[in-house]
Amino acid sequence: MLLEQNLITADMQKHSLTFWWLAECWVSVFNKLIRRYKYLEKGFEDEVKKLLLFLKGFSESERNKLAMLTGVLLANGTLNASILNSLYNENLVKEGVSAAFAVKLFKSWINEKDINAVAASLRKVSMDNRLMELFPANKQSVEHFTKYFTEAGLKELSEYVRNQQTIGARKELQKELQEQMSRGDPFKDIILYVKEEMKKNNIPEPVVIGIVWSSVMSTVEWNKKEELVAEQAIKHLKQYSPLLAAFTTQGQSELTLLLKIQEYCYDNIHFMKAFQKIVVLFYKAEVLSEEPILKWYKDAHVAKGKSVFLEQMKKFVEWLKNAEEESESEAEEGD
Repeated sequence: MLLEQNLITADMQKHSLTFWWLAECWVSVFNKLIRRYKYLEKGFEDEVKKLLLFLKGFSESERNKLAMLTGVLLANGTLNASILNSLYNENLVKEGVSAAFAVKLFKSWINEKDINAVAASLRKVSMDNRLMELFPANKQSVEHFTKYFTEAGLKELSEYVRNQQTIGARKELQKELQEQMSRGDPFKDIILYVKEEMKKNNIPEPVVIGIVWSSVMSTVEWNKKEELVAEQAIKHLKQYSPLLAAFTTQGQSELTLLLKIQEYCYDNIHFMKAFQKIVVLFYKAEVLSEEPILKWYKDAHVAKGKSVFLEQMKKFVEWLKNAEEESESEAEEGD
């Protein structure tokens, strides 16, 4: 029995190697023809698109071979990733033909290149956010896609789609947040919306505070005069402190906000002298607490404007340290 299984496996491997050798030969022929006769390129792509629309007319074995060949042709640039549009045909999707074909195709494509090259090709034709359409509408979720393709041996493709979905959710969150702010929606409504999105898309709070900060800073046209922008910033940020405070409930979130402020003040030169004032405002408004501020000052800051900002913060940090020591002394005396 074991010998029979080994013979079958060996035979399958032999057939697979033979197919790959033939596929490489076919690809070589296609490339030479298309390089020599450029007008064939568009016609060849159109014919492949038509061919993919009629996948149901092929046997499973024939579909697998066609998928692997298509993957090789995509990898070497003979075909454009736009041919994948044919796989979104409603009937092919409904019967599971599209997803099964895509498994073989992407395995072949990634085997020839890698996931980064595949991703670049998909982005080029705006196909990077459409892969979940390989499944019927009721199965178009990251969870289903990830499970299906991971079990098929395409974990890297699953992770890529998951990352794309996360990036898309974050962009959508920022866009909606800016619209709500421009409309002047109540903070309690904005906070509720953001928390729902955090839960739905599994976005961590440190990421969210960065999005909120960027949105807050983009809602106003800043004065170009350095002596006036600090006052304008304090007035604006004081108004939005309750919103920011709702998403700095963790030490890492506070540290992320500090780094965002540092980078913003460095990248926008008129804000260079406003850094310390913004941090003090947020400390008084309970957006930031002393421990993350002290950690940022000690070793968690980035290089951008480091010497300028550390000098600005020196006196405030000393005050924080003294206040902390006094609190500890009082606590000891109380004991």
